[in-house]
Amino acid sequence: MPLITQDENTMLTGSARLDRFKNKGKNLDEMRRRRSEMSVELRKARKDDQLQKRRNIDAEDEPLSPLQESNGKGGAPAMSIDMIYPAMMSGDPDRQLAATQAARKTLSRERNPPIDTMINAGVVPLCIKFLENFGHPALQFEAAWALTNIASGTSEQTAAVVDQGAVPRLVGLLRSPLQHVAEQAVWALGNIAGDGPASRDLVLAAGVMPELLRLVAPDIGMSFLRNVVWTISNLCRNKNPPPPFEEVKSCLPYLEQLLKYSDKDVLADTCWALSYLTDGNNDKIQAVVDMGVVPELVKLLASPEVCVLTPALRAVGNIVTGNDTQTDAVIQSGAIPLLKGLLRHERSNIMKEAAWTVSNIAAGNADQIQAVVGCGLLPDLVLVLSSGDYKSQKEAAWAVTNYTSGASVQQMVELLKSQVLPPFCRLLDSQDWKVVTVVLDGLANMLQMAERTGNLEEVALMIEECGGLDKMEALQSHDNEKVYQKVVHLIEVYFSGEDNVELSPEQVNGHYDFAPHDDVPEGGYSF
Repeated sequence: MPLITQDENTMLTGSARLDRFKNKGKNLDEMRRRRSEMSVELRKARKDDQLQKRRNIDAEDEPLSPLQESNGKGGAPAMSIDMIYPAMMSGDPDRQLAATQAARKTLSRERNPPIDTMINAGVVPLCIKFLENFGHPALQFEAAWALTNIASGTSEQTAAVVDQGAVPRLVGLLRSPLQHVAEQAVWALGNIAGDGPASRDLVLAAGVMPELLRLVAPDIGMSFLRNVVWTISNLCRNKNPPPPFEEVKSCLPYLEQLLKYSDKDVLADTCWALSYLTDGNNDKIQAVVDMGVVPELVKLLASPEVCVLTPALRAVGNIVTGNDTQTDAVIQSGAIPLLKGLLRHERSNIMKEAAWTVSNIAAGNADQIQAVVGCGLLPDLVLVLSSGDYKSQKEAAWAVTNYTSGASVQQMVELLKSQVLPPFCRLLDSQDWKVVTVVLDGLANMLQMAERTGNLEEVALMIEECGGLDKMEALQSHDNEKVYQKVVHLIEVYFSGEDNVELSPEQVNGHYDFAPHDDVPEGGYSF
């Protein structure tokens, strides 16, 4: 949470300077959102949580013994790759089906399927041609399956399918009267959309979303529904750039209904889709909130299924990066007691994202901070600071500093009573200078309020007794200029032993609001 230095502040116009001090000096884009830095870590974690592409492997098509293959048992007779292309080129429908099925089986069964070999053999354009053979649905099905598995490979292998014109033909196949044929086309399109923003937008431009949503009907099979929802989630995912919101927002009413399903795969991919759609500006968040999904998402924070809990938490966390009204929607749905439990979750990534979510709530107004206090969440936050893994501790540090930026005096008292200072000050030893500055900002907020209420000596002593002052003195030789400036300022103003003078905001790093609080009783509070 970078602050403006004194030199920078003197260059601001009066109007710009006033903007800097609005809402106790908080910059909501930095304090409440912090999207770019956090989303990098989230994307890394997501690779383990959700597959972008899936290869269709039929249990009945597990590798057979050489004897079974030679005897033709377990499906179509064995056919080498060299034999597949000529058979697919023949005008005999039976041979074409057998060859296409052999190609599909080869791509389905092997641990490292020979995708490039199949591409180089010329199989892709023939499979795409077979997609249009509505008089032979079995051939359509096998061709779509083969293309699904080719598109499950690398970006180059997916491009081999896309560049030959597969997308519009696969979209057309979604209207097949046979569910298994349409389902295979959905799967193939999901793999293409999962390849990245360019492929995703190409699929969207082909008009796939209305066709997918049409398939979400009461008579749809569960396997089919899972594939449809997974494909929808892939159409909503990826940033730089995100999908055109006008193209994907039509799925929101369907996602709201899908949150009521009990199937964990449907729930997981529905939550992933919502997490992608809320990872944007406040207008996008509002469109999701307006669908009424927040109460259902919050309920899923109690899910015992990590595959559901992870994206539900991500979506809720994204929503509280929005404005106060959007954050209130989450709080009023009962999220804070559930987040309290997640701060103690056995999985460190859940703990970290719960702390990140709390940090965004703590960046809000006094009522939102009070909701955190009222649920007894502070001891759990302190526990994360004390014993969580480093990434979780970092998010908890942000939560504390955000809290101190908007807290009332009584709320600050509650924070200090929670024994936050020892673990908070220990993070001054961090090798990450950004974390150090976050802690220094939080300490500065505490000291500033203590000075205004006549409790500076007590709070300064608390910081000194837990080793905070020693750590700050050591930081005076820090290589980072921001760290150096902040720590020198804190020591000079609050620990120099000289009488402190009333400083203007411009004199204190251009950040802190020195207006007195109305809730300070005469004589101040006892810390």
